[in-house]
Amino acid sequence: MEQVDTVILGAGAAGLFCAGSILQHARDRSERIIVLDHARAPGEKIRISGGGRCNFTNLATGLDRFVSGNPRFAASALAGFSPADFVAMVDRAGIAWHEKTLGQLFCDGSARQIIDMLLHRMRGAELRMGTAVEKVELAEQGFRVTSSGGPIMARRVVVATGGKSIPKMGATGIGYDIATRFGLALVEPKAGLVPLTFAQQDLDLCRPLAGLSVAAEVSHGAGRRRNRFRDGLLFTHRGLSGPAILQISSFWQPGEEIAVDLVPEVDVAAGLRDIRGQGGRVAVASALSRWLPARLAEAIVAETGLCGVRLADQGNVALDGLGGRVNRWMLRPVGTEGWRTAEVTVGGVDTRALDSRTMQVKSVPGLYFIGEVVDVTGWLGGYNFQWAWASAHAAARAIADD
Repeated sequence: MEQVDTVILGAGAAGLFCAGSILQHARDRSERIIVLDHARAPGEKIRISGGGRCNFTNLATGLDRFVSGNPRFAASALAGFSPADFVAMVDRAGIAWHEKTLGQLFCDGSARQIIDMLLHRMRGAELRMGTAVEKVELAEQGFRVTSSGGPIMARRVVVATGGKSIPKMGATGIGYDIATRFGLALVEPKAGLVPLTFAQQDLDLCRPLAGLSVAAEVSHGAGRRRNRFRDGLLFTHRGLSGPAILQISSFWQPGEEIAVDLVPEVDVAAGLRDIRGQGGRVAVASALSRWLPARLAEAIVAETGLCGVRLADQGNVALDGLGGRVNRWMLRPVGTEGWRTAEVTVGGVDTRALDSRTMQVKSVPGLYFIGEVVDVTGWLGGYNFQWAWASAHAAARAIADD
C-alpha cells in the first residue's frame, strides 16, 4: 500500500496552489504530496479563463464580492492571502500583467504562464493526471484513497475538486460525494455566472436581436437584499447573457423577476418629452435611437405599439410607458443555460462544517475542502481565483504547521 503525507484531489487552481504552498511552508522538507486528477492536463479552467489570458485576481476583493450561506466565512482566508500577495508571486515569476476595468488583472500573454508558475512552485510534489478518484475512507492511520491508479494511504486529504460547472472540461460532483460520505451538509449546488433563458413572449424580442450588446444595469431583489450590476448585456437566441446578466444569475432563484435598465444614466421618458417639446416631428423609434442601437429601439417601439408614429402625437402617458419599458424592463427568467455554460458553481459544502481559519472539517481532522467545492462563490472578474488561492493557502499553512 502506497503511503504519503497528503493527497490533494484536483489539479485545478486551488489544488495546484495548495501543493506548492505546503512545500513552501513545510518544516519537514521530506513531506510527500500527491495531486490526483482524472483530467489529461492540469489547470484547464485556468487555461481557458479570461479569453486565454487568465483574470487571475481582482484588486477590489472583499467579502461583499462573494455569495455564501455564511457571508463572513471567507474573511479569515481572504485576509491571510490577498490579491497583492498573488501579484507579488506573479511579479517574481516575471509574468507581465495589466489591469482592466473594475480591478481585474490579466496576463499580458497567455494563461499558460500562470499554470507553469503553479507547476514550478509545486516541484517536489507528485502530479498524477488521468487518475480518477473513486472513494475516500477513514483508515487507522488517516485516510484510504481509492483511485484508478490503485489505493493510497494518506495522513491528510485535501478536496479541491471544484464544482459542476463546465462539464466538457471534466467537472464532476465527486467532491460533493466525498463530503456526503463524511456526513457533511451541502448547500444545493446550482449553475452560477450563467446566461438566463426566457419564455416565448420575451424570446420574440431577444431572438431577432441575437448578438446585439448594450451597456445596461441589471438588478434583483429589494431593500438590503437588492443586487445590481452595471455592465454589458448581450441578446442571445435563448435569452440574455453578458457580464451584467452573468453576475445577477448567481443571486437569481427560479420564479423571481429581474429588472433591466437599458439606459441607466438617462430618464428616457423625460428625454422623450424634451425632444417632443422641441418640435417632435421625428418618429418615436428615431428619438429613442438617440440612446439605444436602432435595431433595439425599433424592436421596443414595435412591442409597445408605437411603430411608425410621430413623437409629437404622443401624450405623457405613452411616453412614460415607453420610458418605463426602457429604464425598468421587468423580466421573469424561466431558467439558465445550466452547467454547460456556467462559469462557476453556487453552493457546495456547507461552511458550518469547516474551520474558517484552516478549511479543515471540524469533525474529521485531516480532511480539508478548498476552492469552488465550498459554498463560497465570487463575482465575475477574478474573485473566484482569489478564493482558490486564499482558501488553498489557509489549508496549506495549517498542514505545514501540523
